[in-house]
Amino acid sequence: MVKYKMTGGNGYLLPILGFASIVAFVYLSFGDILSVKYYKNDIDMSFVERNGTNFVVDGKLFYINGWNSYWFMDHAVNDHGRPRIRAMLQAAAKMGLTVCRTWAFNDGDYNALQVTPGQFDENTFKALDFVIAEAREVGIRLMLSLVNNLDAYGGKTQYVKWAWTEGVGMSPSNDSFFYDPSIRIYFKNYVKTVLTRKNTITGIQYRDDPVIFGWELINEPRCITDRSGDTLQDWIEEMSTFIKSIDNKHLLTVGLEGFYGPNSPKRETVNPEFWAADMGVDFIRNSAPAAIDFASVHIYPDHWFKKKSLKGKLKFVAKWMHSHIEDGDQVLNKPVVFSEFGLSDLNKGFDPSQRDEFYKTVFDVIYESAKKKGAGGGSFAWQFLVEGMEEFNDDFGIVPWKSAVTYMLITQQTCRLAKIHGAVTPITGNLNNICNDKWVKTG
Repeated sequence: MVKYKMTGGNGYLLPILGFASIVAFVYLSFGDILSVKYYKNDIDMSFVERNGTNFVVDGKLFYINGWNSYWFMDHAVNDHGRPRIRAMLQAAAKMGLTVCRTWAFNDGDYNALQVTPGQFDENTFKALDFVIAEAREVGIRLMLSLVNNLDAYGGKTQYVKWAWTEGVGMSPSNDSFFYDPSIRIYFKNYVKTVLTRKNTITGIQYRDDPVIFGWELINEPRCITDRSGDTLQDWIEEMSTFIKSIDNKHLLTVGLEGFYGPNSPKRETVNPEFWAADMGVDFIRNSAPAAIDFASVHIYPDHWFKKKSLKGKLKFVAKWMHSHIEDGDQVLNKPVVFSEFGLSDLNKGFDPSQRDEFYKTVFDVIYESAKKKGAGGGSFAWQFLVEGMEEFNDDFGIVPWKSAVTYMLITQQTCRLAKIHGAVTPITGNLNNICNDKWVKTG
């Protein structure tokens, strides 16, 4: 039996007997997760709002313990994939998780939502309807991303290809996504179609559905052809204003990785390395527009540093997070969420306990912010899956209930956040059961 030692934050040592008890608890809780039957459960949910540096629901502070499952819509296209979405959402509810970040885009790819500019596949749209309806079933909210900076699922490169093929494109560079007038029209039409979509299952337009936590403009934007950042900034301001003109009920973020730009004094003291200031982005400037409600940051220390030790990486993580929370509190006056964080299992000498230390470091920083009612609004692990999804996994993905220690860390975070500010998301009767378990109690 492996003996796990946690050293992040204030640190603790998990006794072997405690580990065995958690294993038994996790097995009893999740052993039958894929066989859970479908049920109807009409949960009343309120919109998440922003009050200065905090998220609020019905007047109560709301700190997020969330995760990424980008694959929801793609899997929901076919009936045989839908039990996986249901299983993941119900498992997340059993852990008390509150928000899932997932893709609301698939441009010109297999199971495409947008087949060509302005042409949508109704079957795929119904898959997204299903995802939203299923989230409502268990009282979990969704943060929906609208396009990818990367090539996966089409991304900005696909938009450029469409414009180039139709003879209206200004440039074959995929950064022309941000400045080409024709492509901006493509994207605006796409956004309007999604926001005004009437869910075929619930009958609610997306822009009127409180199950949606908020919108993300673009996953990990970079515009390296304009290192000044002006091109991306202009796009953010135009698109965020456009979205708010259609939907002023939902929160909106950019989708940034959190790099400081060339004019920021933090580019040399906080950025991972010199290259981060040359990506055409700037965390402060990009997050500042009035239509942007909260800032987003990603955390991938092993992608950003090849030679640091685990201790060095975790030290950077804490500094990275504290810096951005400070920006939210003192400069932006907005919440900051860490919408992706992950540690690769391809690192030399990797052991699962290292990932647990990393998770605990992230959770502890959020918890400390929550205790002070600070701007650190929550975190989203990248990524969670269910069994049998090996082909969709990357070197960061986990099935959380297969690791007793990881499960305990996640549920402890749920409970200690709830202990400070109460539970505002209607998780279906599981919170008391989770937090009363002696191996989850946080003191």
